[in-house]
Amino acid sequence: MLASIHSPEQLKKLNSQQLVQLAGEIREFLVSNLAVTGGHLAPNLGVVELTIALHYVFNSPQDKLIWDVGHQAYVHKILTGRMDRFDTLRKYKGLCGFPKCSESVHDVWETGHSSTSLSAAIGMAIARDLKKEKNHVVAVIGDGALTGGMAFEALNHIGHEKKDLIVVLNDNEMSIAENVGAMHNYLSNLRTNGSYIQAKKEVESLLKKIPAVGGTMARLAERVKDSLKYLLVSGVLFEELGLTYLGPVDGHNMSDLMENMKRAKKTKGPVLLHVITKKGKGYGPAEADSDTFHGLGQYKADSGEVIKAEGPPSYTSVFSRTMVQLGNEDERIVAITAAMPGGTGLKAFAEKYPDRFFDVGIAEQHATTLAGSIASQGLKPVFAVYSTFLQRGYDQLLHDVCRQNLNVVFAVDRAGLVGADGETHQGVFDIAFMRMIPNMTIMMPKDENEFQHMLYTAFHYDQGPIAVRYPRGNGEGVPMDEELHEIPIGKSEIIHQGENVAIIAFGNMVPTALQGAAILKGEGMQPTVVNARFAKPLDEELLFTLAREGYSIITLEEGCLTGGFGSAVMETLSQAGFYHTVVECMGVPDQFIEHGSVTEQREEMGLTADVLAKKVISLWPAQRQRA
Repeated sequence: MLASIHSPEQLKKLNSQQLVQLAGEIREFLVSNLAVTGGHLAPNLGVVELTIALHYVFNSPQDKLIWDVGHQAYVHKILTGRMDRFDTLRKYKGLCGFPKCSESVHDVWETGHSSTSLSAAIGMAIARDLKKEKNHVVAVIGDGALTGGMAFEALNHIGHEKKDLIVVLNDNEMSIAENVGAMHNYLSNLRTNGSYIQAKKEVESLLKKIPAVGGTMARLAERVKDSLKYLLVSGVLFEELGLTYLGPVDGHNMSDLMENMKRAKKTKGPVLLHVITKKGKGYGPAEADSDTFHGLGQYKADSGEVIKAEGPPSYTSVFSRTMVQLGNEDERIVAITAAMPGGTGLKAFAEKYPDRFFDVGIAEQHATTLAGSIASQGLKPVFAVYSTFLQRGYDQLLHDVCRQNLNVVFAVDRAGLVGADGETHQGVFDIAFMRMIPNMTIMMPKDENEFQHMLYTAFHYDQGPIAVRYPRGNGEGVPMDEELHEIPIGKSEIIHQGENVAIIAFGNMVPTALQGAAILKGEGMQPTVVNARFAKPLDEELLFTLAREGYSIITLEEGCLTGGFGSAVMETLSQAGFYHTVVECMGVPDQFIEHGSVTEQREEMGLTADVLAKKVISLWPAQRQRA
């Protein structure tokens, strides 16, 4: 059945029994293919029937289907003619793991961060009406994404505009980890209230019977209506925001989905269709552990056993262990996550110190200001967050934390290139957007041992906000010190003392610098290799010494060149009057980096030992004289 579906039009020719069969085949396809490529398995298994129903009832791409976050759009991709490319999913130059407008006309909005779909939907509805076009706009948003403040801002506007628009709330009780907060509890009540639909019908019938009369009786009638509505109609939150509430609907019952989608399609004004799904549906291991199977690498399809690469501990696991250790030594330490206790490595801390752990949901803005507020009262909060998601709390970082010079530790995970997740998740911008803020300190380790010392340093630093950024993946396999110590703020480390050219590498690019130096040794050249450690403050003493001694300098960073570490070095030398010092910067160019392996991404941008060695050779005095 699945092999014959290349477009949504073909889907519409199937009968109900065939649609159910198709859903089963899609699940088998996802489980077997993602076992090889990796990817977001559990979210997509949960939306199989929902996606089929959407494409059956609506006419994409004329009707606009917008996916929040986008990691659950694999089924959408399969049904819109991209099944034959799934062996390239998340690979270099292959199929993107998120909606991508250049891939298909059916992808109408690109995303990778949560809570954006409703803003996109109302924008498209406004544009449709201004252009006097006739089409439906449908936004699919998860209950986890609904905890994001931006979603509520958009809901408020949607209710105000009263335009024809459908919000499909995909409620699986999960974001990546289990959802938290008042909205989660509210939706839980809706799910479990079996008498809701009948109650709503009875209330609506009763309200219609209350006569529209003047004066005191009219006011009394309105009060009765409101009282009955709040008493019996559980969906009143959305109703009060101006959306017609439909549901809850079983998201794995195709006929119920179809019926309610058609009803939503006919309803004037904004509609919220509440759909209950199960993350990981149809695959036992994913149903049992949807957190692990949310997004993962290779696994064994028959058993669900995750295939783990052998090697040194990951930076995230080192962070997890060190947090528990430091939490035991200092009761002031408080940990904060934005719906990612597992991904950030805070689960162990949460289990051991539950009173000092706070999961705020998908709300990075709130998390940042919360951390600042806690710090203002003398505690030591750490906000563990992926680099790409810290972007969402930028105003709060600047305005609420740095401006007040509060002692917040930012544990910035997935800093640098992240590989298969691609453009929306690359952690290459945080150096630039943090270093220009007054009071901010930024450091990055060369390996996992230095990382634990940097964490120790950060928690003993009391001069304002400090960020420890660290990459995705495993460490270098170096020995780990048992006793932790502080690293002097703003001081770099000379790893190899050489001559003529200094390679100043930041963080995870130090190993590449050492590899480049090893290549050059065979050419009779020995450059100085420096582990920068800090992007702010810089080691000005070392920079000025190198400049005075006539060194040429190459900076090396896995971050954007514009405003990055290399820019900081050039600015510092220029401001100090070292105008003739040659500085060449290696980093991420002014572009978004697509998905692929980190190795492939580095090769594309020239962040390799071979390219570095060639740059050193071009700057070596003898070579420069010949040139």
